[in-house]
Amino acid sequence: MKIFKFGGASVKDASGVKNLLKVIKRKADSNTIVIVSAMGKTTNALENIVSTYFNKKNNLNSGISELYDYHKIILENLFPDKHQIFNEINILFQRIKFFLENNKSPNHSFVYDQVVTYGEIISTTIINSFLNHNNIESVWLDARDCIKTDSNYRGGNVQWAETQKNILNKIQKGKINVTQGFIGSDKNNFSTSLGREGSDYSAAIFAYSLNGESLTIWKDVPGVLNGDPKVFNNSRLLDQISYSEAIELAFYGASVIHPKTLQPLQKKEIPLYVKSFLNPDGNGTIISKGLDLIPKVPCYIFKGNLILLKLSSLDFSFIVEDNISKIFKTLHEFKMKVDLIQNSAISFSVCIYDKYNRIDDLISKMEGKFDIKIYRNVCLYTIRHFDENSIKKISNGKKLLLEQRTEKTIQLIFPN
Repeated sequence: MKIFKFGGASVKDASGVKNLLKVIKRKADSNTIVIVSAMGKTTNALENIVSTYFNKKNNLNSGISELYDYHKIILENLFPDKHQIFNEINILFQRIKFFLENNKSPNHSFVYDQVVTYGEIISTTIINSFLNHNNIESVWLDARDCIKTDSNYRGGNVQWAETQKNILNKIQKGKINVTQGFIGSDKNNFSTSLGREGSDYSAAIFAYSLNGESLTIWKDVPGVLNGDPKVFNNSRLLDQISYSEAIELAFYGASVIHPKTLQPLQKKEIPLYVKSFLNPDGNGTIISKGLDLIPKVPCYIFKGNLILLKLSSLDFSFIVEDNISKIFKTLHEFKMKVDLIQNSAISFSVCIYDKYNRIDDLISKMEGKFDIKIYRNVCLYTIRHFDENSIKKISNGKKLLLEQRTEKTIQLIFPN
């Protein structure tokens, strides 16, 4: 079995769906699972519908109508008039309305999962119908019948034994199976979602359960690059990355593949290809067992809009376990994401992302316990497999606030 995963950007419009058809014709065979995300910005639109439901119910229908019109335009450019798909998609949108009109649960995460998961249901219904319309024998598979999770809505934890059994029983061999990323269901058959990078994770779950030959994630880039081309000039394609190196890069913030996607693949040594849906014949990048990187070049990761705190003990006492535990308890209390820490005998530096704009509250709580220096709006550069030239490339002309290095990684913080 081959597993193909297409993200929302690849099917954001009719031309994207037609391009998916070309990729399937060229690269798939009869034993292929095609996993698709919601089209374009559909997930965002459905999130807004959920928000409207809880806040201003009088605007609810306009949001649903706008999203329906977006999909209707795609349908009109893919199918002849009066094709049955128009009625099928209309019914799915009516189900969203019906749920919101009759729901009694005040649980935001529960409602979110019952509504937002329709994005994938709609996209795969369209794509399966389009493949069959173009003489490719495919079947639509409801991922909620396959991937079983607990009832932790918006972050369902996979029940692996039941999930593997379901997938093996539900897959129709000898045909292309079209199914959804991101979604599953709990023991009561309520929809659940798998959280961050859920569609890639879904693909890995199917690959693991089927002992897949490979997993290919089709993106709008040629593969994995050694730096974001929007930030770093002359980014290079990485031909091969080991599982462990990909996890390291993801840990530092590279938009490679989320570790939870890699872990099931690593267990069974299933190779993961990252390829361009615009150039399906390109080599792309393979993530597999083997050497860390081919070619062995520095990899650059950038994070902006961070805050650097430098804390010193007021009485020159050591900053050891007791003080450090208090610092981390406070960081956790104010939901600060920690990107780097460094400590010496009497000082402690931490670089954080203040997602919820609570830094002033945090400072107020820490004042009187530590001498605090705060640097707002700093940039963190991480270089894996660094050399002196790569350091110069990043640091040239910048004022260095903090440096931390290990054998393979250097992290540099500068004012923005």
